[in-house]
Amino acid sequence: MKSSTKIQSITSSSNENGVEKKHLYLNPNVIGLKESPTLRINQHCKELAAKGKHIYKLGLGQSPFPVPEPVVNALRLYAPQKDYLHVQGLPELRKTVAEFHRKKDGVYILPENVIIGPGSKELLFLLQMVFEGEVIIPSPSWVSYLPQAKIIGNTIHIIQTLAKDQWRLLPEQLEDFCHCNKRPDGNPYLLILNYPGNPDGITYGAESVKQLAETCRKNNIYILSDEIYGQLHHEGKHVSIAKYYPEGTIISSGLSKWCGAGGWRLGTFSFPAKLHWLMDAMAAVASETYTSVSAPIQYAAIQAFLCGSEIENYLSHVRKILALLGKETAAILKNGNISVNDPTGGFYLFLDFTPLSEKLVKRGIADGSILCDRLLDECGVAILPGVDFNRPAEELSARLSYVDFDGAKALSASYSIPLHEKFPADFLFQYCGNVIEAAEKIVEWGNAE
Repeated sequence: MKSSTKIQSITSSSNENGVEKKHLYLNPNVIGLKESPTLRINQHCKELAAKGKHIYKLGLGQSPFPVPEPVVNALRLYAPQKDYLHVQGLPELRKTVAEFHRKKDGVYILPENVIIGPGSKELLFLLQMVFEGEVIIPSPSWVSYLPQAKIIGNTIHIIQTLAKDQWRLLPEQLEDFCHCNKRPDGNPYLLILNYPGNPDGITYGAESVKQLAETCRKNNIYILSDEIYGQLHHEGKHVSIAKYYPEGTIISSGLSKWCGAGGWRLGTFSFPAKLHWLMDAMAAVASETYTSVSAPIQYAAIQAFLCGSEIENYLSHVRKILALLGKETAAILKNGNISVNDPTGGFYLFLDFTPLSEKLVKRGIADGSILCDRLLDECGVAILPGVDFNRPAEELSARLSYVDFDGAKALSASYSIPLHEKFPADFLFQYCGNVIEAAEKIVEWGNAE
């Protein structure tokens, strides 16, 4: 017997002019949302390269170095692991992460206060989702902090930092903000602090984070301290703000940057006992979304966070290469009248083309977005405009990721040279030539009449 139920299928909805009313079915918070600029520029570079154009890929911040061999071997060993794991993460891994922060940062964290996620990016999204409060973001800042907050519908406060302060958030800036934005309900703010920084390559010293910690404690501000580049401090001297504000700081880390395993998608959040309720809420949401992180990758990550002698040696050579390359690239740009601070960690430079503004405006280049578009079209150099990092749209700023080189070859060559010895004069040209050449092209292009 055939059903008498009438079913009407509607594939699209159109207005009176026949235009699809697609926005009727979208969450208002995602209307107009575009793909992350870093992923978009990476794909665009691939498309241009496929057409035969030589591209200097300085847009996506992806580590050029291989995953350390002990970690790769561990992944091979545990590849047969196929069971769902605890939503909070493999207990052995959580214990290892807690010990990692105790040894590296001098911060005591209980294993039960660690959560493992499919990348720190996903964990940040969950944190912003479960935290019912307002978010403070210093500018310039990583591309996804603000879009995530907007998707969730959080109230966002952006504090603009200055190049003369090396793009650091000053305690007095934060104090002024709190004085002018006292919350009548007394609820806490969430400050997202990232250092060594993306997009600026700048970090904070012990005294700076101590003062920021005191300001946050005084004003009831929780901190999400994004320290994903912590182990890439060029001198190996990263200082976690959690050391000075342990009760109010969540430390974010993972495998993507210091371990070269971005595509493995494993991030960690380490909570103080006082904020365990936030982690519990995140775990509950995670159980209804991604369930758990890949089992083989969690087992392999234990080897990474153990930071044995082989990995410590790997990190020492990686830092040595990045420190020299960052300093040399910055020097080339400075000599070409482009303002930039010397990097102290990670693999980024934040460029200010204002000294060249007169020449650029004559060529129809009045903001960072136009600048980056023209630079890619005319020179094949891919960098990202400052507006993607929450800088003013009219600002002639841009982020450069000095990662377009064969990290495996550079690392192998570095291993053959004792750590205490300087690299040969031609090391960068031989192993990181694309980055050096790109910097020279930027200078030549920017100074053209």
